[in-house]
Amino acid sequence: MIACLRPLSALCLAGLLVACSSSPSSNLGELPRTPQASVEQMLQKAGTSQSEDAQLLRLSAADLAAKQGNTERAESILKQVDLQLLKPAQQIYASTLKAELALARNDAKAALQALAHPSLDRLGELPVEQQIRTQLARANALEKDGQLLAAARERVFIAPLLSGDEAQRNQEHIWSLVSNLPAEPAPVADDADLAGWLSLAQVAKTVGTLKQQQDAIDNWLAQHPNHPAAQQLPKALADLRALSSKPLEKIALLLPQEGQLASVSRALRDGFLAAHYQAQQAGEQPPQIQLYDSARLTSLDDFYRQAKADGVQLVIGPLEKNLVTQLGSRAELPITTLALNYADPSAKSPAQLFQFGLAAEDEAREVARRAWADGKRSAVALVPKGDWGDRVLDAFRQSWQAAGGNFLGAEHIDQPVDMAGQVALLLQVNGTSRRQDVDFIFLAATPQQAQQIKPTLAYQYAGDVPVYATSHLFSGSMSAAQYRDLDGIRFCETPWLLNADDPLRQQVDSQWPQAGGSMGRLYAMGVDAFRLAPRLDQLKTLPDSRVEGLSGNLSLNSAQRVERQLPWAQFSNGQVQRLPETNIE
Repeated sequence: MIACLRPLSALCLAGLLVACSSSPSSNLGELPRTPQASVEQMLQKAGTSQSEDAQLLRLSAADLAAKQGNTERAESILKQVDLQLLKPAQQIYASTLKAELALARNDAKAALQALAHPSLDRLGELPVEQQIRTQLARANALEKDGQLLAAARERVFIAPLLSGDEAQRNQEHIWSLVSNLPAEPAPVADDADLAGWLSLAQVAKTVGTLKQQQDAIDNWLAQHPNHPAAQQLPKALADLRALSSKPLEKIALLLPQEGQLASVSRALRDGFLAAHYQAQQAGEQPPQIQLYDSARLTSLDDFYRQAKADGVQLVIGPLEKNLVTQLGSRAELPITTLALNYADPSAKSPAQLFQFGLAAEDEAREVARRAWADGKRSAVALVPKGDWGDRVLDAFRQSWQAAGGNFLGAEHIDQPVDMAGQVALLLQVNGTSRRQDVDFIFLAATPQQAQQIKPTLAYQYAGDVPVYATSHLFSGSMSAAQYRDLDGIRFCETPWLLNADDPLRQQVDSQWPQAGGSMGRLYAMGVDAFRLAPRLDQLKTLPDSRVEGLSGNLSLNSAQRVERQLPWAQFSNGQVQRLPETNIE
């Protein structure tokens, strides 16, 4: 069977599939066959001949070696084939195989280069099987190259040619691609099927309750009854619709009411209850809250037995690290639990355990994301001495290098008197000059340490080096004079502290003034624990969905840990100036 697809070099889809001639034109050439022979037998038969038959045997041998998983052998054989001696059909076959081998070694650029061969203009004249193979290679190369929309476009285009399991796998892959596109701005597509996929992805990312999200999907289905996704929803959306819509009726809030964590616990509790009260004022029917004192626990098993007897459907807490670690080591939990701290990341936690906290590692990853979006590519770091600084540095370095950034070195700051020397060492200051390959400094520091950074950089001929910091340098209660000492530093921060006009924050501030300072982050976390409670299943079923919180933009990773993406601000002339958001494809 022969079918026509547009040339691979085209970026836009146009027209419908049109049947072509059932036999190739005379100068197109034949595709390699699959003889019943081994790689060695085919190569032996081809010998040193440069005839068309010998070239076809070498192509078949290379293809067989690739199918057997021997990519090095396949590439070695393919190098013996001179594309200039091949006819267009054979050039397409060889270019496709070359792209597949490049993808096997994770070289997307080489794969796309192979698929840019002029012969690909005649792909539509080849049998459907070859068209599918070539187009899938291109889709995979675009995906690995980070061109998600273009990869989705390729897969949407070939979807009508597929059937059975292959069609279903392709459809799930399309969904994975479009759902990983940034939510804003929404991409535009001329093709109706692709446009439908993109709008479905937008619907799935709608922030709201489970029922609101299910209603949004139902509305999409009513508007797109003939779309391929309407015929068979992607598995994630089908699972979402199958989730029980039974409302969450009773929550246990498990926090210590005395001891070292009592003040932290009070802020979390008050933020949680403030959000609960706000929901009541808005006419909602929020779950009933029952308080339990984790400081008086004698046994987690006894607590869960009591909570279950009390009709609890979800546990929020505990806060204590040792209790969360105990939960993380269990095979399963009797009740779904959102812990307000983190267990050991190396442990395999039970399926019923979710974890949420103000992790400094989230902010380190956020710095890497923002700096990369701002076009920075080479970084150095200044972090405090000790375990906390090591964890923050590791999180930044891993995220930065995973994005492709160049990490040039770090210094662990401690005593103020040593800072000038450490900065000089880090920036390789020599006389009146410094290294010029540093795009920015990653800074994790207290407000007092941060106030010394800018004058120290100026002293070390590096006053023009951008500084990206975590929220720890911002107390929310410093004077304009102190802010001027931080002039130019960019930092990530919770929406709670950057948006004093938020109605819930104003309500909380009026009752607990300390919520306007650094303690405000804990009140925000309490609010977000309340907002997360009914949406944990949503976040688990749709990993790309998010909850707009006051401690950050919240999502769930594969370990069921809530991760935060934070907004950005900059110190400017004694004021805190909010920075515009960025998007990364």
